[in-house]
Amino acid sequence: MACDNCAVKITESIHVMEPDALVKVDVQDKTVTVDSKATEEFIKQVIVATDYTIEGYQ
Repeated sequence: MACDNCAVKITESIHVMEPDALVKVDVQDKTVTVDSKATEEFIKQVIVATDYTIEGYQ
C-alpha cells in the first residue's frame, strides 16, 4: 500500500462485502483496522482479493 488511492481501493472493497464496517487505513504505517461483524479471516481474504498482500498471511 503506497498511496491514498490504495487506501480508497481497500476501503471500497471491504464496504462492498461489509457495508456497515468501520475501516481505517493508515498508508504511512501500512495498516488496516476494521470494526465489523465479519471474521478477521474474511477481511483478510477481501484485502488479498483486491491484490494486496498481508505480512505473515498467505
